[in-house]
Amino acid sequence: MFPKASLSITVTLALISAATPVVPDSGVRVPFRTRDSLTNSDGVFNYDEAIRQIVRTHNKHRQNMINLENNMGREAFPEGAEIKPIMRYNASAHYEKRQKEPLTDESNDLQWAGPVSIGTPAQSFLIDFDTGSSDLWVPNTACTSTVCKSKHRYNPATSSTKANKTGTFSISYADGSSVSGPVYTEKVTVAGITATNQYFSPATTVSSFFSGEPVDGFLGMGWPGLSSLRQSPFFNTAFTQGTAATNMFAMKLAKSSSELYLGGTNPALYNGAIEYHTLSTSNKFWQLGNAKVLVGNNVTSSGFPTIIDSGTTIMYGPAAAVKAFYAAIPGSALYDNANGLYTYPCKSPPTVSFNWGGKNWVVSAANFNLGVSSSKTPTRCIGALSSKDLGLGSDIWLLGDSFMKNQYNVFNFAQNAVGFATLS
Repeated sequence: MFPKASLSITVTLALISAATPVVPDSGVRVPFRTRDSLTNSDGVFNYDEAIRQIVRTHNKHRQNMINLENNMGREAFPEGAEIKPIMRYNASAHYEKRQKEPLTDESNDLQWAGPVSIGTPAQSFLIDFDTGSSDLWVPNTACTSTVCKSKHRYNPATSSTKANKTGTFSISYADGSSVSGPVYTEKVTVAGITATNQYFSPATTVSSFFSGEPVDGFLGMGWPGLSSLRQSPFFNTAFTQGTAATNMFAMKLAKSSSELYLGGTNPALYNGAIEYHTLSTSNKFWQLGNAKVLVGNNVTSSGFPTIIDSGTTIMYGPAAAVKAFYAAIPGSALYDNANGLYTYPCKSPPTVSFNWGGKNWVVSAANFNLGVSSSKTPTRCIGALSSKDLGLGSDIWLLGDSFMKNQYNVFNFAQNAVGFATLS
């Protein structure tokens, strides 16, 4: 989201149980994957890309609610949850905003991607790891669109470990088009951790939303209850089959030395103990209850649930709660009512933090700032918290990269918990 940096993301295998602190002595380092930034190189907020990401987040979680209903029934919905209509992104609809402030496409934001191999012999793909979804898909050689031709494509004809299953896979993205295809099982490997007979979709149709993006597909790191395939996600399968050392993984998301650690945690990347909090749901989201948000020492909302989602760029909360949050920031103002975006005085950035009964986990001023609203008046900055009803529930907040980049994040299936630790 900021000036270009040479970033790589490490996908490392935990060699022994996380109960015994170790510093990994090897790993698999790969180049970072980029997407259009929410902050241009001149420091101006990229409004058009922000709306694109908002629409993407809306449609991703719309699909999650569909999957949740299919897998667990409507009774699994929290109060106020619903399946929202598909939200469509139309770049021309935002022409007026772009005219007011010309944008520069720098593609300097961060995305959390790494290599995945599928099949025998192995076929390699660059995959986006997402804690807010639960399925794996990549393009199929049967997909001959311009989008698919720009990607690495899975060829089932060359793999000896494939098995075609009944059913189809389909999810919708921000342009209203979809990713869809048949259902297969295959051998899938990430950094030496292998899941055999893993369900995935080699997509025969890939949304134009992915045109120009360097990743080939997505690998969900969420719970089985969110799976559109209605099957065990990759990491759960790998642990069940004994190839992951422990039933947990961790993420450091940053401008440098970013890392996904499978089967434990990497003590070299954090200081002190991990502060764990038990999930407030079962087999759904990585969701923690009883949160509070602070501006300085002022608690503006409390007692609400929060979903931790590496596949979402910013943070979202209910309209009334977000309005109360910005009311605690002197000089703040509504910027875009339709998309719940606010500004605040750049010269006095707020101290923002979240708390689940332990320490305050602070969102840095840099991670809260999405850029100035205009180069002509560079005194107003866009905040990384938006008010948007994603259909997840009446009081649920969604905390994406803007939150996760501030600390070490641990996702523990064994303890049914998410943990945080101070970055070293």
